Amino acid sequence: MTRVRRRYIARRRRTKIRFFASTFRGAHSRLIRTITQQKIRALASSHRDRGRQKRDFRRLWITRINAITREKSVLYSYSRLIHNLYKKQLLLNRKIPAQIAISNKNCLYMISNKIIKSNSNKVDYKVMYSKGMIETKQNSPE
Repeated sequence: MTRVRRRYIARRRRTKIRFFASTFRGAHSRLIRTITQQKIRALASSHRDRGRQKRDFRRLWITRINAITREKSVLYSYSRLIHNLYKKQLLLNRKIPAQIAISNKNCLYMISNKIIKSNSNKVDYKVMYSKGMIETKQNSPE
């Protein structure tokens, strides 16, 4: 078979790869074989760290919310706050309360206190029925 000289096609491919690795240091930005290896490694790292970044930010937001909620009242915690938010069907992700906690602590206090007060005012009829405080229409004499 005759030899194929790739000329500008190979040069185009290499310049594309070099452009990707232009910010790398040393041979990682000059030699084609090491550039390709570093490119594979960089893309794998970026793919892995996208998931890790989401995880790290979620942990940061949870820590911030927990610190602010525990600062004001000792009995109230992050887990209770989130549980009560779900019970009230307030669909807030962790990012929004964390930003509120940084920018305006009083606003987060107001939200949490409103949830606490509304939960304490709620009457649990099952407990009252089991203790005999209320009766159903079937059991009451008419």
